[in-house]
Amino acid sequence: MNFSPAPLHIPDGFLTIVVSAIFWLITIVMVGLAVSKTNRSLGEKQIPIMGVMAAFIFAAQMLNFPIAGGTSGHFLGGTLAAIVLGPWAGILVMTAVVGIQALLFQDGGLLVMGANIFNMGILTAVIGYGLYRLVIHQKKGIRLAVAGGGAWIATMAAALFASLELWLSGTTRLEIVLPAMLGVHALIGLGEALITVAALAYIEQTRPDLLNLDNSAREGGWGWIVSGVVISLLAVLISPLASGNPDGLEKIASDLGFLGSGLDAPFQILPDYSIPFLGDTAISTILAGAVGAIVLIGLVVLLGRNLHRQKSD
Repeated sequence: MNFSPAPLHIPDGFLTIVVSAIFWLITIVMVGLAVSKTNRSLGEKQIPIMGVMAAFIFAAQMLNFPIAGGTSGHFLGGTLAAIVLGPWAGILVMTAVVGIQALLFQDGGLLVMGANIFNMGILTAVIGYGLYRLVIHQKKGIRLAVAGGGAWIATMAAALFASLELWLSGTTRLEIVLPAMLGVHALIGLGEALITVAALAYIEQTRPDLLNLDNSAREGGWGWIVSGVVISLLAVLISPLASGNPDGLEKIASDLGFLGSGLDAPFQILPDYSIPFLGDTAISTILAGAVGAIVLIGLVVLLGRNLHRQKSD
């Protein structure tokens, strides 16, 4: 039995160097802007929330859920991160998640990391936050409905841009890959919407101040932070039960015949979300996931403290 989650992101070899470089440039500009904006507004008590959000999104992404045709989907999280943290801090959190997945777990290529960060982190954060902001002062039901709709639209936008990147790279034809990607991600987007709405409903019930557009209101409380860490670790604990079916991109790449163009990572640390000497076992996946969550909390908290220190200086 395969206990490791299916690979989530575009591997090296799917995109050309030119397309990869273009999206690296866009991503560097956007992440640089996010650092600058976050540096001006980040409060010290917001820093633990960023770490918890990063761990939760990472853990939730390990829980591939089955959809039609032997395919699985996974949570993206950009919309949720942007709504809770604000768009700029949300982009930084998503950048950390995608970066650690590539560097530590060899999930997603290094050359194409800029495209993966743009598709999954920047695009989803901007779209989800932009739509939610329009209804921030409306009733709870309207806010949750728009957040869910925004999460679905953001998922479709990520699929659209991935299709365009594959087409511009000459990997496949647009008229073939676009409807396939949008069709699969229309279903995956439903899971994204449900998880986003469930998480926001929980936050609305326990810490509604976190969803206030005023950044000064986004202050942590240790009880809420601890509960977030516990939920993240519980998600890691059940990750061996995730669907082993290929995710949307992997299935389409296999069906359209370009899966073999993907390149293996030049190094292996915790490949396929497993501890190498423990093999493909449930405990291996759980321990690897726990390592990832802990590393992300430490990295994001360290980043947040550094930004806050620069703001104070």
